Amino acid sequence: MGLVNGLASTRNGSVLVAVLAFLIASSSHAQTPLSIKWEELTAPDFVKAIQQSQGTCLLPIGIIEKHGAHLPLGNDLINVRYASEHAAGQEYVVVFPAYYFGQIFEARHQPGTVAYSAHMQLELLQETTDEMSRNGCKKIIIVNGHGGNVHLLPFFAQAQLASPHDYVVYVFERPSHADSAGRPPMKSSKYAVDFHAGEGETSRTMVARPDLVHLDRAKDESGVDQARQHLPDSLYTGIWWYARFPNHYAGDGSVATKELGEFDTKALIDDLVTAIRAVKADSESLKLQQEFNEKATRPQDTKQ
Repeated sequence: MGLVNGLASTRNGSVLVAVLAFLIASSSHAQTPLSIKWEELTAPDFVKAIQQSQGTCLLPIGIIEKHGAHLPLGNDLINVRYASEHAAGQEYVVVFPAYYFGQIFEARHQPGTVAYSAHMQLELLQETTDEMSRNGCKKIIIVNGHGGNVHLLPFFAQAQLASPHDYVVYVFERPSHADSAGRPPMKSSKYAVDFHAGEGETSRTMVARPDLVHLDRAKDESGVDQARQHLPDSLYTGIWWYARFPNHYAGDGSVATKELGEFDTKALIDDLVTAIRAVKADSESLKLQQEFNEKATRPQDTKQ
């Protein structure tokens, strides 16, 4: 303020003060880091963000479904966005807004579930990635946060070869760290499974949104495998999940701990950062995709 006051006392002090204030404001604006969130960027900043991210964007996908009696309906979306945003904070990418249009037919009998038709899931995802590409995202990493998408998303990625695209779709699935050194021991070992809203998932939500976890309700329903279907492993039927977990709860969330959640969440973020860096460095996938599409137009010319 001494400098400003001194300038103000001069003949042209007011002008100099205005110029100084403008320069300070401009400098401050220039140093403000770009948001990682697509929806928070201004249009001019979005252009800069795409350049800074090297055209790499994340599309975290969750779902709206029951998670026992103790976790929120949007649990998968909450957790996958938490990990994605923290990974983007370490390795800059643009993160697409909340997306929950995945596969969840197996939970249609539970309140609050939003289950879109199969064709809508695929069409909306295709149009979303097309629009992301049109806006400069040429490397799109779909970050899966929902177990019900484990077949849908690889199929979608494979379906990109049905027609030419000027971008590449990558699907990131959370690796397992169940046997990692230093991981806090599981307390729910008496349960045969720890799938859905169980100890692991509840622990991660205690990190992402502890205010939405109600451990006192985790025993209100059973998460035990009810094994109501008796078929060999060679057979698959869509009703398998309901046959085993009609409460849409698999495991025991009551014994969840923040320590376990912190370990798993950090491991997930580290894995995602590694994946982002690998995608940024990938210069072959798009070339190979373009080569494939060129050959696919004239299969008779493909050397045998």
